[in-house]
Amino acid sequence: MKVVILCGGKGTRLREETEFRPKPMVPIGKQPILWHIMKYYAHFGHRDFVLCLGYKGDYIKDYFRNYLWNTCDVSLSLGQESKVRFMGRHEEEDWRVTLADTGEESMTAFRIKSIQRYIPKGSLFLLTYGDGLSNIDIKASIKAHKQSGKVCTISAVHPAGRFGSLQMDAKGSIHTFLEKPQMETAFVNGGYMICDYRMFDYLPSDPSMMLERVPMANLARDGELNSFRHEGFWQPMDTYQETQYLNQIWAAGNAPWKVW
Repeated sequence: MKVVILCGGKGTRLREETEFRPKPMVPIGKQPILWHIMKYYAHFGHRDFVLCLGYKGDYIKDYFRNYLWNTCDVSLSLGQESKVRFMGRHEEEDWRVTLADTGEESMTAFRIKSIQRYIPKGSLFLLTYGDGLSNIDIKASIKAHKQSGKVCTISAVHPAGRFGSLQMDAKGSIHTFLEKPQMETAFVNGGYMICDYRMFDYLPSDPSMMLERVPMANLARDGELNSFRHEGFWQPMDTYQETQYLNQIWAAGNAPWKVW
């Protein structure tokens, strides 16, 4: 099953990083967050990727063009007949990566519509954003989608708390203060979606169309939008603080998405 990853946004809320590179290439540890997302899907056996490129897409192309340089030790012979030897192997040798230019200014719905030609007609495909990490059960979500018979299944996740939580009595005395609680109670779309090929019927050829607006509303109106509830870890990377948080738990060896 192909994995479509949206990699073209400008990431304006993370301007400290995205002024110089696309958001999916912001590193967590030594590798970009995009690599972490792809490694997670590959763990579940999904290794055929379609990357929807846009803003600074050449940066992503260069990364995969030089993947061996980025992941292996290298031995060089510097004579007139120079030779390069990559030391060892890597686990990504069975990956297939399609790098699709979907327009620098395009919105998410149009980016997906643009890669329709790479999805076998009538097949399911996986879809997510290039800036969020989770330990969602991909296999279980696919099973739930097939059982629903609907066009699209989105992951319903709790957003990470961004503000302190207070518990107060009637007089205003604070009894509990939690700095950025683990989870809020509401659900949001966490990406990690499964789509039927019929999804393309809901996507107009309009570069200004966002997936999260009219297409999703129309899917819900038609009763074709399903959810897979995920109560575990989910963390977007929208701000510099969130980037630091993801790097901290990766460095500490506590990354919930590290299943490989």
